[in-house]
Amino acid sequence: MTDIRWGILGAAKFARQHLAPAIHAARQSRLAVLGTSDPAKAAPFRAIESTMRVVDSYDAVLADPEVDAVYIPLPNTLHVEWTRKALEAGKHVLCEKPIAMRADEIDALIALRDQTGLVAAEAYMIVHHPQWQQVRDWVQGGAIGDLLRVNATFTYDNSGDPANIRNTVDLGGGSLPDIGVYTLGCTRFVTGQEPERILYADIRRENGVEVTTEALAQFDGFTLTSLTSMRMTPHQNVTFHGSAGVIEVVTGFNPQVHGHAEVRLALPGQPTQIVQFPGVNHYVLQIEAFGAAVRGEPAYPCPLEFSQGTQAFIDMIWGAEK
Repeated sequence: MTDIRWGILGAAKFARQHLAPAIHAARQSRLAVLGTSDPAKAAPFRAIESTMRVVDSYDAVLADPEVDAVYIPLPNTLHVEWTRKALEAGKHVLCEKPIAMRADEIDALIALRDQTGLVAAEAYMIVHHPQWQQVRDWVQGGAIGDLLRVNATFTYDNSGDPANIRNTVDLGGGSLPDIGVYTLGCTRFVTGQEPERILYADIRRENGVEVTTEALAQFDGFTLTSLTSMRMTPHQNVTFHGSAGVIEVVTGFNPQVHGHAEVRLALPGQPTQIVQFPGVNHYVLQIEAFGAAVRGEPAYPCPLEFSQGTQAFIDMIWGAEK
């Protein structure tokens, strides 16, 4: 297999802005088919890839013999269903996060992945960015001594967009499903550890939708404070505070959109070491890593088991609500 021929289920805004351009830019990948019943929504995708074909249903994408892999940017509550359908149709699957609403839902997807021998993964792009690989090397290499505390914040404000699916209970809305995967998952990725228990969880809702969550989690030797919100000024920052230094990730989750990719290592009595990553696109790196896994090259660096661990963490926070 040379180029991976991609199909996209639905003309979602995120797919239009980020993943379709990434597929187009990635090596050995091609956007082949878009499933949408609205020709007007297909036009921006055709501007990205003029040879792309449009079919009028998701099932038609899955039935297309010229599609090797599908990207699923559907509402959260549809992710498990369409990931299953795509695997059963013989397609490799990259599904938007969260791939499931509960950790136990991922068991069946792991079993189906193993049964079919196909690649199935959550589109958790930050682990492909070299800034997070640098932070992981620093922390696990002892650059800041013993890790004592992580503070992770990711906020934005969509209060003016009540029709947004993130503000809809029935579609799996909420800040934890949308961006909690980043504050919680990045901590697991960097440290290689799992949370032991939730010490505190303040969950705030509007019209039944969780809009802000602040949680304190105990790990082995350190704590994580995670703040996610869909009702606060846009901001993101992560710090890893150790016994011998501090690491700061300035724009950890969507560099080139919110800010630039930069990590800082501050050690007492030394100049702060600053590492920047201009021009790095983690969506392109994600597509290239997925294609490599499909071709039997290095294994995909973010398997479903990792995604299940993050969802289990979210489930723990839900369970700790007062």
